[in-house]
Amino acid sequence: MLSFFFSTLGVCILGALDSSLIFFLPLAVDVGVVYLASRNPHLFWLYPLLVSATSMIGVAVTFYIGERLGEAELKHFVSKRNLEMVTQRTRTKGAAIAVLDFIPPPFPFTAFILAAGALKVSRHRFFIALFFVRLIRFGLEATLAVLLGAEVIEIIQSPIARHIAEFFTVIIVVGSAITIYQAIRKNARRRTKDMDSMAA
Repeated sequence: MLSFFFSTLGVCILGALDSSLIFFLPLAVDVGVVYLASRNPHLFWLYPLLVSATSMIGVAVTFYIGERLGEAELKHFVSKRNLEMVTQRTRTKGAAIAVLDFIPPPFPFTAFILAAGALKVSRHRFFIALFFVRLIRFGLEATLAVLLGAEVIEIIQSPIARHIAEFFTVIIVVGSAITIYQAIRKNARRRTKDMDSMAA
């Protein structure tokens, strides 16, 4: 399982899932890019391009869901604590919110993607801006991995790193299961309210 996650295909798939609403993958993609670049330094420039491009698949799906939901329904998918901050920043900054992707977890960037769709932010501007933000982010990580080289590989292949990777795999599975459950529950509540309002 771990060997697949750290393959080129695996990291690209993680990149696509990372921006979706139902998967919980804190820093997994970043670690994958670092690992790939340190293992194959001659291709360090390629991995940021591939992962940035495939990550836009998850972005597009989440953005589209936001468009379908609309602003009024965001409260069902974004926590009350973050809702006002997310909608206010998205409304005032527009596509420029893409730069917030530089902020590491637990910053709720997926909520901003959802809000961008709900608030009708320009698709082309947002997608292009976010692609280049991710290209810079993953590019810097890949460059750092090449500079550190053998040290990175030694750390990642150490027994402690393997235990940490296994621990994070459990977190990913559990976290994803929780978010899927919450999404199903929120959707069921929304449908119940819609049916009640129609009956009234």
